[in-house]
Amino acid sequence: MTADSALGLLRPHTLDSDDGIRVLNPANGVLVASARRYDVDETAAMIEAADVARREWGARTAKQRSDVLRAWYDLMVAHAEDLALLMTLESGKPLDEARGEVKYGASFIEWFSEEARRAYGEVIPSYATDKRVLTLRQPVGTCAAITPWNFPLAMITRKVAPALAAGCSIIVKPAEATPLSALALETLAHRAGVPEDLFRVAPARKSSAIGELFCTHPLVRKISFTGSTEVGKVIMAKAAGQVKRLSLELGGNAPFIVFDDADLDRAIAGAMASRFRNAGQTCVCANRFLVQAGVYEAFVEKLVAAVAQVRVEDGVANPSGMGPLIDDRAVERVAGLVTQALAQGAMRAGENVAAPAGGAFHPPVVLAEVTEAMAIAGEEIFGPVAPVLRFKDESEALRIANDTPYGLAAYVFTADAARQWRMMEGLEYGMVGVNDGLISTEVAPFGGIKESGFGREGSSHGLADYMNVKYCLVGGL
Repeated sequence: MTADSALGLLRPHTLDSDDGIRVLNPANGVLVASARRYDVDETAAMIEAADVARREWGARTAKQRSDVLRAWYDLMVAHAEDLALLMTLESGKPLDEARGEVKYGASFIEWFSEEARRAYGEVIPSYATDKRVLTLRQPVGTCAAITPWNFPLAMITRKVAPALAAGCSIIVKPAEATPLSALALETLAHRAGVPEDLFRVAPARKSSAIGELFCTHPLVRKISFTGSTEVGKVIMAKAAGQVKRLSLELGGNAPFIVFDDADLDRAIAGAMASRFRNAGQTCVCANRFLVQAGVYEAFVEKLVAAVAQVRVEDGVANPSGMGPLIDDRAVERVAGLVTQALAQGAMRAGENVAAPAGGAFHPPVVLAEVTEAMAIAGEEIFGPVAPVLRFKDESEALRIANDTPYGLAAYVFTADAARQWRMMEGLEYGMVGVNDGLISTEVAPFGGIKESGFGREGSSHGLADYMNVKYCLVGGL
């Protein structure tokens, strides 16, 4: 496995050494490759070609679409190491995490290759003896997706696989920082038999211009967006002009609630997996640690000890450690939040963890004695910082947890079965993990509520988001 073999997954016409998007390794600033960028007219042509291609694709049997998706999955598995290295080079995440993302991303293709055969309609008991009532499920049409850099591979398969399974076509605009994983997926999909015009990847320098195109082009019937709440609101407003269907996975402020009766070792393991995975750059990672007063000091002590074992290095040299943030601007933002919290009265717990001087690295930080009034308790950090707040009882924990406009993911650690149910029901979030810090899987619906968006990815619900329900009445029987 070498950089050359990983880059070999990219077709020559998707690279551009002169005017392309320069993809830099955030661990060292070295150029990985230059991806060709597409302008608005070129992307519009892709949309038009995709709308033609979807008609033949949608006319295929579910089994035929399923077989092509399965072949795509098999190719991903066969090229897993090259895909993982490519992802590490462009995003900085440790190689072991990248390998996990390849496996996770491929699982959605496998799942929807199977779900393609299960797009069932209904026969509804009729209201009249000479009439029959039924429903059909049909593809939405041509779709567009805008994906982020933090999971450059899985965010694409979660959108493209159900779209293709449903019989749709789709154009993807990947993040400017990480277009290479997307282009590699496109290569493998076409090798597997996905028609070239049906699924295209269109890197672009001006995201706003392509977003505007997706929102206004009459052939685009659905947009799936993963990113900030602010941009999601803009897309909603612009797409409203044509009443386009939307799936939005937006910002989060996930509470990680630890009660006095929790298994602290399990809670610490969950905290490390949730907060520091991908250097804290995940939308569902624990953003606020709410710890009951009786175990507060013990939890902070154990968390500090676990953080002290983290090695911050280049993701290739240290596959199981913690890598860099995506760029220097991200480092400056996270460092600013820490500085502000300390000025407001938070305390830095534990010794400083060493981090390389070069590259976009930020060491993991545990902040104790954080209060609700501090800015860091209300913002999505997107970095390796763990602010720990204290609470007294269950009602206060729920109040603090729900006191946010966001509602993506929440975590609860308690041994009390009745409390587990009360918290699952009381937390205003689209997803709740109980006694576990890793909740995402292809078999379950992933998505949020409130200003964290709507729509679901994964499970049967993920396929339904790319299909219309058509009611049919048959009379004269």
